[in-house]
Amino acid sequence: MIKINDIKKAKANFWKIVKETPLQYSERLSKEYWANIYLKREDLQIVRSYKIRWAYNLINSLSDKEKANWVVCASAGNHAQWVAITCSHLKVKWTIYMPVTTPEQKVYKTKKFGWKYVDVVLIWDTFDEALAWAKHFEKENNASFVHPFDDDRIITGQATIWLEVFSQIWTRNEDKIDYIICPIWWGWLISWIINLKNEVSIKTKIIWVEPEWAPAMKHSLEVWENRSLHKIDTFVDWAAVKKVWDNTFNYVQNEKIEVYTCHENSICSTIQEYLREDWIVVEPAWALSTDVLKNKEVQEQIKWKTVVLIVSWSNFDFERLPEVKERALKYEWLKRYILVSFPQRPWALKEFLNFFSDNDDITRFEYLKKSNKDKAPALVWIQSNDSKNFDILFEKIKKAWIHFEDITNNDMYFDLLI
Repeated sequence: MIKINDIKKAKANFWKIVKETPLQYSERLSKEYWANIYLKREDLQIVRSYKIRWAYNLINSLSDKEKANWVVCASAGNHAQWVAITCSHLKVKWTIYMPVTTPEQKVYKTKKFGWKYVDVVLIWDTFDEALAWAKHFEKENNASFVHPFDDDRIITGQATIWLEVFSQIWTRNEDKIDYIICPIWWGWLISWIINLKNEVSIKTKIIWVEPEWAPAMKHSLEVWENRSLHKIDTFVDWAAVKKVWDNTFNYVQNEKIEVYTCHENSICSTIQEYLREDWIVVEPAWALSTDVLKNKEVQEQIKWKTVVLIVSWSNFDFERLPEVKERALKYEWLKRYILVSFPQRPWALKEFLNFFSDNDDITRFEYLKKSNKDKAPALVWIQSNDSKNFDILFEKIKKAWIHFEDITNNDMYFDLLI
């Protein structure tokens, strides 16, 4: 069990590399969901993430022997950067295994931050596989393996966030935190929150969130056993894992913590809302805790309550923005993808275009086949400012006896097109 004195000691050792971030009241979210919602702005850390807390605390606490030996770990692409900058600062050599699917920007930043002290090895597709290779490297080279989450030094470093949060909430004349909402992962998140809240705020409730296409915790709770998923969608980065840490599963079961899931396309809509309304950049995993506020059941729980969300990891790969935009528009039903089989006559396309209103826009039009003399199939992307416009449009197309198929919810087509 991590004690408050351990957390205070870790915070005292942060010196200049880790700073205390503000707890910011979100007027937008508070009005929308009828609650007092605060954002812990860890995206304002020097490296745009709270993970610098654990990286510095862990690496700084290594013995001289461990520092002299080769050290290895695995990363899904984010904490690798914070390990790298800390290693460079403390002059410790490290090898980091990362999935090949890691966004290019994160690989670049890790190499840049680590300078000559960090070697990056890209291997396979998921974090689970990178972790397995890191463990293999440890065995083969007699290296010191630093677990990415199952370590008291990690939990202690992370818990400094909540030491700050509870202190900051009291200075705002709030007597307590009613709810903490966080994305779920392996274990350290839940460990440090439970350990600290049980000492200073026992009545605080925790809500955990995970991606709908990677519901490892939710699935395990349903079958009362921590099981691995056969297949996951890795869009939400580190929050998308096939299996949660065993201790995490036990924590959630014992504490009776509620777990919710969010659809990946809905998460993209939340990312865009942060960009548009607050000028805040959040990664998919950290948009989870805000996105779950759209859930009616969660809204009823938090109404008139004090809620804290962590905003972290603004190291978003902007090459992903086009996909995020498409997913968001798809979720909001403001964009539809259809296959149209035009009759091969001169005025067919003109007739089709007359069905559109002034608020509809064709963002892509592509003939798929030109050799058939009777039909002219085409792929059409349509965007509108109101989802109801599509019902009117499709009804007009049907009355004209033009055959079409709406493929918006066909994931295979979507993955192929976007």
